[in-house]
Amino acid sequence: MSAEGTPSVPATPVVSKRRRRLLRRSRLGQYIALVVVLGTLAGAAWFGWRAYDQLVRYPQRAGSGDATVVALEVPRGASFPQVLAQLVEAGVVPADEALYFKLFVLHRGAASKVTAGEHSFRGDMTPEEILAELVRAQRADELRVTIPEGRNILEVADILAGAGFAAGFGRDEVLAAMRDKALLAELKIDGPSVEGYLFPDTYKFPTRATPAQVLRRMVEQHRKVYAGVARAHREATEELEKTLGWGDREIVIMASLVEKETAAKHERPLIAGVFLNRLRFMTFQPKRLETDPTIIYGCTALVEKSPACQQFTDRIRRIHLRDTENPYNTYTHEGLPPGPITNPGKAALEAVLAPKKSRFLYFVSRNDRTHQFSRTIAEHEAAVEKYMRQGAVGDGSAAGAAVVDGADGG
Repeated sequence: MSAEGTPSVPATPVVSKRRRRLLRRSRLGQYIALVVVLGTLAGAAWFGWRAYDQLVRYPQRAGSGDATVVALEVPRGASFPQVLAQLVEAGVVPADEALYFKLFVLHRGAASKVTAGEHSFRGDMTPEEILAELVRAQRADELRVTIPEGRNILEVADILAGAGFAAGFGRDEVLAAMRDKALLAELKIDGPSVEGYLFPDTYKFPTRATPAQVLRRMVEQHRKVYAGVARAHREATEELEKTLGWGDREIVIMASLVEKETAAKHERPLIAGVFLNRLRFMTFQPKRLETDPTIIYGCTALVEKSPACQQFTDRIRRIHLRDTENPYNTYTHEGLPPGPITNPGKAALEAVLAPKKSRFLYFVSRNDRTHQFSRTIAEHEAAVEKYMRQGAVGDGSAAGAAVVDGADGG
């Protein structure tokens, strides 16, 4: 108490301004640290959930490539990282998904189960399907044979003759079966050979299979794929029948032209559209497709060749462009050639039934496996001059065949 008897009040501690600032900063730092910790935990949880979600859905996610078959030989004793490197290099597994695929395989405990030998993949396969192929047992009594897209009967015969069948049949025996009238009648193929109906794919054949058995299987696969494509594009098939009088065979013939004209998947519908424009546009006369691969086919694959084709080596010359005796010469004959010029894959068949609409009537190679498209003959001739000067080889649709004696086609 004070001297006057008044109770004394404890003095309030005096907190300096500097100390208050320090306290505020300390609390602020604690808040920031808390936010950082919570943010880190939330980020980790989000990334963890995303990674888990990706791994759960990843095995069933279709690849971004097309149906082109990629053959891969896994060496005996190869480690899984080596096999994964092969898959990435071949484009079967995208480089930015290699880690996901590795984790997926490790999670399945399958890294040590990859079998040595030849495996076949497609760009549209799911990781689940890729893994199933990697661990597939290699059977000694079975041959795996891959027929790439765009191969004609001569090339397919070479592949089959060299596949190692037990019968040891050669190229001539395979070609004889491909042209056998009795077999063609059995398979209901209205043509001189099975050209166009040997679906490009990877097959498993018994080692003792005969040429006829092999061909039956490939034609069966073509019919199966074609039926699915036709069902998916029923209106388009009906429209082609109504406007051009086409049936299944004509669609296959057109698909074979598209297959030979480009290996670029995105160009197939556009090239199909160019050919269809030539046949449909009333202002385009005469209705010649003028595509170089048809000339080459008539000069190489037919049993009976025209006098001009008998002089064919590896380049189209003026006499080949003007050859009226080559039934496959679309520079002298209007409309489609008499038959397919190769065995088209699914993408080429789909391109004919789902062509890209345009006003283009011409195209020429740009020397990079793609084409320059034009609406008028003047535009086209300018493109031909530009790209021929760079060394392009003519590749069709009035592209101005790069013949060695100066003809300009179209």
